[in-house]
Amino acid sequence: MGRWEPGARERLVVAAVDLFTEQGYDATTVAQIVERAGVTKSTFFRHFPDKRELLVAGQETLSRLLSEGIAEAPGGATPLEAVAAGLERASSAMGPMNRELAPRVKAAIAACSELQERDALKTISLAAAMTAALVARGLPDPTAALASELGVLAFKRGFAQWSDGDRDGDDELAGYVLAALDELRAVSASLG
Repeated sequence: MGRWEPGARERLVVAAVDLFTEQGYDATTVAQIVERAGVTKSTFFRHFPDKRELLVAGQETLSRLLSEGIAEAPGGATPLEAVAAGLERASSAMGPMNRELAPRVKAAIAACSELQERDALKTISLAAAMTAALVARGLPDPTAALASELGVLAFKRGFAQWSDGDRDGDDELAGYVLAALDELRAVSASLG
């Protein structure tokens, strides 16, 4: 076990997801995860405060990318155009590993109420990050909050479609997420 071996964080996530799928979240220990990942317990705790956090690894990065994309949208962008810029920026960080792990992560979350709660908190956190970025652009809070909620819903719908798609395909998440946002925009316009 190399002390500073590269890829430890990713190996920990993969090991945890595999173990959660095989034996359930509650039955999986940190010791089992580090053994499967080939790292030490100190390496685990350098990356994660507890095993719960493994399934939301990257949440802070995702929130930051969403916020940066919104902040960097053109000045005249509508709220949903700014959200689209954030979604596109965040989607660019998702690659084959995310697509590969998604069904197993989904199954692990579905099987454990504690992970369902953590996943719900992640959704709230992403919406809050987008809302703050939109408010910083000068939007009123209700408008920013609604646009953010549509953005989170679009991200979740697009991610689900992408992860259920052809794993050998080279299609990118952004296309799915932006299509989902367009669909939600059309549906919300019809609510009248």
